[in-house]
Amino acid sequence: MHKEFLWGSATASYQCEGAWNEDGRVESMWDRYLHEHHLENGDIASDFYHHYKEDIKLMKAGGQNAYRFSLSWPRIISDREGTINPLGIDFYNRVIDCCLENGITPFVTIYHWDLPQYWQETGGWLDHNVCEAYDHYAKVCFDNFGDRVNYWATFNEPKWCLVNGYLIGNYPPGEHDVQHTMNAAYNMMFASALAVRTFRQGNYQGKIGIVHSYTPVDGVDDTIQTQIAVRNADNYSNNWVLDTAALGEFPMDLVTRLSQDYDISLMKPEELKIIKDNTVDFLGLNYYARSLVKPYTHGETQLQFNNTGKPGSTKIVLKDWFEQVMDPKSEFTEWDTEIYPRGLYDGLKKAYAKYDLPIYVTENGVGVREDVSVPKVHDDWRISYMNDHINAIMNAVDDGCDIRGYFAWSTMDLYSWKNGVEKRYGLVAVDFDHHLERRPKASYDWFKKVADSNGDAIKRQAY
Repeated sequence: MHKEFLWGSATASYQCEGAWNEDGRVESMWDRYLHEHHLENGDIASDFYHHYKEDIKLMKAGGQNAYRFSLSWPRIISDREGTINPLGIDFYNRVIDCCLENGITPFVTIYHWDLPQYWQETGGWLDHNVCEAYDHYAKVCFDNFGDRVNYWATFNEPKWCLVNGYLIGNYPPGEHDVQHTMNAAYNMMFASALAVRTFRQGNYQGKIGIVHSYTPVDGVDDTIQTQIAVRNADNYSNNWVLDTAALGEFPMDLVTRLSQDYDISLMKPEELKIIKDNTVDFLGLNYYARSLVKPYTHGETQLQFNNTGKPGSTKIVLKDWFEQVMDPKSEFTEWDTEIYPRGLYDGLKKAYAKYDLPIYVTENGVGVREDVSVPKVHDDWRISYMNDHINAIMNAVDDGCDIRGYFAWSTMDLYSWKNGVEKRYGLVAVDFDHHLERRPKASYDWFKKVADSNGDAIKRQAY
């Protein structure tokens, strides 16, 4: 691997910070949603807000040279008028400075789903005014942190948060509306382009990209019908984010098809030009699994995701588009996530050939139930999982792909949205029942060897 390869781990503000109402932080859409529905929440989470020095020192001790984290919009901007909260700025200044003091490169995500509730009350991502508000928020971040941050991502996983929020309905705002999903998606991609434009116009140092929930698509066979289903699934899962961010254009066949049944008048020529003129410098790809699809057969659209850890509860059918199937030859987690490292290799090669941009694997990991009451969690299966996925990256690098970093999800055990803290991803165990004590797992020690050796400790297998 290149000598400047980033070996790090990742978190998100709502999932790890806690301190949900401290030091001027205002309510987010997730606070309101989880409190109103009496669901497990991130009020405390991993309490990174009060443990950040300890956590960053653990990263350094674990050989990591980069940390991907997100900023909290509700912690930085107090109201719709754009008032800056100085205590929020102070907190992230301390985090960034602590990273640099420990030889950790900060890799900063501007938005990882925690929209301020004051904007959700005007319609959230359906309100076009949120685009300008996000641009203002991004500029505040650039102005206050840009002298020490060289890696920026505008958004984390637009597809995942918007489809779950506006179509599937298991994330806030809990809707089941195709038109609203389209409108929110357009607004978020336009907001991303606005932030890229602001970044370039401000001549800030470093690079700016976007992070996508990458789901490479395979077909069950090579028939024409399956190839059409694969294209439909790729448009649904990937292309409307990656094509738009990297090439500056929404997929034309997707827009054409949607326009037959839905209103696309929100897409204004002058805004499409801004999108075209402000493409990203790099792609962050979060990889957990591929999508194996077959042609649509019958029935209504079904979009059910496993948030319970009860295997076999996932069902994805888009009427007249495609059906997702589970490969009987594959291994799956209790949350129905296929363990398929080859999908990462295939996906990286496809993305690099298509977009010709530097790539960072910004999330990769496996979430399971774990007993962390023991002195040391021996998560050999996580080590095996990470080894095989990093091996896939190294094979893609060998084949000429420009891949510049790998971030394990996650730095420590944290709050995992609708899965609560039951689903654990961390390299470091957090005992949520006993003072949030941190205890590195076996995977933490193993990853240190990988990072220290710049990948030479990986057990290689060529494809």
